[in-house]
Amino acid sequence: MFDNLTERLSGTFRKLTGKATLTENNIQEALREVRRALLEADVALAVVKDFQDRVSLRAVGQEVSSSLSPGQAFIKIVQAELEALMGSVNTELDLKSTPPAIVLMAGLQGAGKTTTVAKLSNWLKKERQKKVMVVSVDVYRPAAILQLQTLAVEVGVEFFHSDASQTPAAIAAAALTEARRRFVDVLIVDTAGRLAIDQEMMAEISQLHSQLNPVETLFIVDAMTGQDAANTAKAFNDALPLTGIILTKADGDARGGAALSVRHITGKPIKFIGMGEKVDALEPFYPDRIASRILGMGDVLSLIEEAEKKVDKQKAERLARKIKKGRGFDLEDFKEQLKQMQNMGGVASIMGKMPGMGALPANAASMVDDSQFRRMEAIINSMTMRERVNPDVLNGSRKRRITLGSGTQIQDLNRLLKQHKQMQRVMKKMKGGNLANMMRGLGGMQGPRGADGLPPMPGGKFPRF
Repeated sequence: MFDNLTERLSGTFRKLTGKATLTENNIQEALREVRRALLEADVALAVVKDFQDRVSLRAVGQEVSSSLSPGQAFIKIVQAELEALMGSVNTELDLKSTPPAIVLMAGLQGAGKTTTVAKLSNWLKKERQKKVMVVSVDVYRPAAILQLQTLAVEVGVEFFHSDASQTPAAIAAAALTEARRRFVDVLIVDTAGRLAIDQEMMAEISQLHSQLNPVETLFIVDAMTGQDAANTAKAFNDALPLTGIILTKADGDARGGAALSVRHITGKPIKFIGMGEKVDALEPFYPDRIASRILGMGDVLSLIEEAEKKVDKQKAERLARKIKKGRGFDLEDFKEQLKQMQNMGGVASIMGKMPGMGALPANAASMVDDSQFRRMEAIINSMTMRERVNPDVLNGSRKRRITLGSGTQIQDLNRLLKQHKQMQRVMKKMKGGNLANMMRGLGGMQGPRGADGLPPMPGGKFPRF
C-alpha cells in the first residue's frame, strides 16, 4: 500500500536537498509535486486542496534548524499534516457497556464484510480476551450465513445459527437473547450488503440500529475503490450514525487514496485496516505509523509488535544460545528463519515497515518474490537430517535426488547453499555474543543518525547490506 505515493514523495523531498531555507518558491514547487502525487493516489480533490493549503501555511518561511535539512524540515510538516488528515491517534473500539457490547457491521456487497467480521472477532478474542459471538442477518445472499459459520469455527468464536426464512429483526433479537444467556462479552452482527446504496437497505439497517442500539456501528469499505470509498462512507454516515470505519483489501491497493480521504470526508475515524486474506490480517489503524510508511520512514513499532506476536521466542532463544556457544548455523536453522519470516507476512511486508525504503529504486519492494523462499524451504525439506546439519556431504547424486524431490533445479540448490554460507559467516561474528562484530559484518545496517537522534529521512543513503 502507498507504494506509488511513497516513490513520488521521496523524489519531491530530494529536490529540496541543499536549499538554505524553505521559501515560497521552492515550497510551491514541492507542493505541486505533492498535489500531483496525491491525486495520482486517488485522494479526493477536496482533501488534496485542504492538505496543500495547510502544509503551505506551515512551511513557507520556516527556518531550517541546524539538525535538519530543508527536505527533512518539509517532511516533518508533511508528516504532521498526514497524521492530522487521518486522525492523529488510533481510535479504539468503545466496548464500555453492559455485556454484550453490540457491534453492527455495515457495507456494500463485495467489500469483504463477512471476512472482516471473522477478523475482528479473532482480534477481540486474542488481543482483548473477549468472549465473542457472531450472527448473520443477511437473509438475501444464500451463502452468507454458511460462510460466517465456517469462519467462526476457524477462529474459535460462538456462532448463532440463523435461517434465510427469518427476518433480520427476528434473528437479531434472538441472537441478543442467546448472547446474554451465554454471558458473551461482544456480539457482532453481520448485516446484508448491497451492490449500491438504496432506500430499502438503509431502512433495514436503520431499523436494526434502533432495535439493537449498538455501541459501535462500523462501515466496512474496500480500499481498492479509492476516493469512491470515501464517498460511499459519507453516504452511509449521512443515513446511519457510524462510529468508525474499517478499510479492507489495503494490501492490494498501491495508491492508498481511501485511507487519506475517508476520515476527512466522513469525520469518522478509521479504526482498523485489513492487510491480507488470513483471519489474523487485521491491524488497528495508527495514523502516525501509516504517515511514516507513506514517507518511506518505515513502521518499526508495528514491525516489533508483529515480531512479538508471531516469532517463536523459544526457538529464537534456542538458536541464540546455540550460536553463542559456537555450534554453527545449519540448514535446519536456516529453514526455521525462513518460516519465521513468512509468519510475519513475507519479505515484502517486512521491507515495507523498514526505514529507508523511500531511497530504494522504484518498485524495489514489490519486486521481492516470496516464492523463492518457499522454494528454499522445499529444497531443505527434501534433504535428510544429516545433509541439513552438514551440507558439505552433498555430492552430485545427492543434489539430483534433492532437486527431483523438491521440483527445483540444481541452480536453485546451489544458490541456497551459497546464501547459507553467507549467513554462516554473519552468524560466526556473533559467536560469544559479540553483537558489535555482527553489526560491523553487516556494514552498519542501523545506518547513520542525524543530530536529532533520528534515522535519516527519505533521500538519505540506504543502509549497506
